[in-house]
Amino acid sequence: MGRDTKLTLSRWEVAAAAGVVASFGMGLVAVCLSMPASDYSFLKLPRTLEDIQDLRDNLESYTTDYTIQVLVGYCTVYIFMQTFMIPGTIFMSLLAGSLFGVLQGVALVVFAATAGASSCYFLSYLIGKPLVFSLWPDKLSYFQEQVAQRREKLLNYMLFLRVTPTLPNTFINVASPIVDVPYRIFFMATFIGLIPAAYVTVRAGIALGELRSVADLYDFQAIATLFLIGIVSVTPTLISKNHTVENA
Repeated sequence: MGRDTKLTLSRWEVAAAAGVVASFGMGLVAVCLSMPASDYSFLKLPRTLEDIQDLRDNLESYTTDYTIQVLVGYCTVYIFMQTFMIPGTIFMSLLAGSLFGVLQGVALVVFAATAGASSCYFLSYLIGKPLVFSLWPDKLSYFQEQVAQRREKLLNYMLFLRVTPTLPNTFINVASPIVDVPYRIFFMATFIGLIPAAYVTVRAGIALGELRSVADLYDFQAIATLFLIGIVSVTPTLISKNHTVENA
């Protein structure tokens, strides 16, 4: 791998991670101070559809009167969750649809998800290696091999991973800097590749009351469509490999 293989953190690395946490905390406090005095006991990280419905019901009025504060608070929470691999961003995407509609919701989710993935990428570059080696050693080896084999068409491969559920997005965010995926490719694949799934989730958020479980989001048709988009994105890589074999 491109970086050394030490699996311990220096004091500077720990301090940098603590600084990131403190920055998010200060951002959330600033947003809360800019909101009117009220009872915000309903605010919590969503874990169920019921949590999303409760947040939607309570935030609708604030979204109209304090749009900027709600947007900044939403993005801060979303980016924080992605940076530190906290489950539940799918519920945040549903919330975006229920509060802002399809077009604005998709734009908001793609922006926040890309920013959160980028934040996780750079944090992992600093301190992620021990975590990835301890949690996903086999998956990391597989990912490293695939990246090395597809170096010339890496953007297509990363797009394929983003569009399809081949590898978890959380793992991709943390492992990419460790296997030397350049940030520009990581960014482009994330920004473009998350749009289809964001559209599916945000659109479902508009009809939030009709959902019985998260599984209802991705029926066979939705999953098949995502895989079709993924196959189209990776086709140039496959063609390139076949062409190389034929000319060998």
